[in-house]
Amino acid sequence: MSAPLPSVLVTGAGGFVGLRLCARLAVAGHRVRAAVRRESTGLAAIAPAVDVVHVDDIGPDTDWQAALDGVGMVVHLAARAHVMRDSAADPLALYRRINVAGSERLGRAAAAAGVGRLLYMSSIKVNGEATAGAPFCESDAPAPLDAYGRSKWEAEQALSSVAAETGLVVTALRPPMIYGPGVKGNLARLLRWIDRGLPLPFASIVNRRSLIYLENLIDATLAVMRHPAPGKVYLVSDAHDLSTPQLVRALARGLDKPPRLLLFPPSLLRLAGTCAGQRDAVARLAGSLQIDASRIAAELGWRPAHDPEQGLILTARAYAERSGSTVELPR
Repeated sequence: MSAPLPSVLVTGAGGFVGLRLCARLAVAGHRVRAAVRRESTGLAAIAPAVDVVHVDDIGPDTDWQAALDGVGMVVHLAARAHVMRDSAADPLALYRRINVAGSERLGRAAAAAGVGRLLYMSSIKVNGEATAGAPFCESDAPAPLDAYGRSKWEAEQALSSVAAETGLVVTALRPPMIYGPGVKGNLARLLRWIDRGLPLPFASIVNRRSLIYLENLIDATLAVMRHPAPGKVYLVSDAHDLSTPQLVRALARGLDKPPRLLLFPPSLLRLAGTCAGQRDAVARLAGSLQIDASRIAAELGWRPAHDPEQGLILTARAYAERSGSTVELPR
């Protein structure tokens, strides 16, 4: 008889990744406890399969005792996400309170509650913002450039210290931009531009960017959970990088719209972005960020099952049908 699957606490369970992870874990046979700050309509749809618990704002004083009771593993997704135009007086201090001190608090509470393992969802921003030549890999020296990336790196370090002191096994995943039905942020903005038929001056861009489809990220998370005790850092991606024009064309196919790509010198595009206060956004569109995900393939046998073009088309179709916020148990 096989051993029972561990019960899992998922923080940030009402978010883009958390909703889908909870659904997949429930179908796989795990007892799932979903930690949220407020009511989630997405979780309500799968409520019979998950136990929803409310927690206060995440920080150095969060009480995790009830959420951790009887739990064998934690997947920590909750965080202050990357904010494009941050209005906080001290963004780094706020990121540190939630992402660093909050993660350390959860790690110590988990260890004290007898939890064996914690999987931390970090970010490729720990490695940096762009690549030139060689892709990012796990052996690279961390080089975060913004407050969000620094907080993610500091959170990894804090959890590593907790692991060394308590024996809690901590594994971190560093994904690039995550996409899938219901995506928000920059990709949702790009979908709106394409859907409205706006001309996009990206045809002359020659770059390579690693992305990860939501289902591929969930698969990688489950692969880590199935492994006895990796306790490492893994970079993950779709393993098939796209240029910005290829990205636009795939999304346009999903929307059944023409990709209105215009030839425009990238140097002038960068200059225009700087003048418009959008230098970082243009840098992401025009620059390269590639990931070497061979370590997780070699050590855990994980490889992405979903092709990025297929995933982008499905993402765009969900946007067009306005059904991306619905989460159903997979069949």
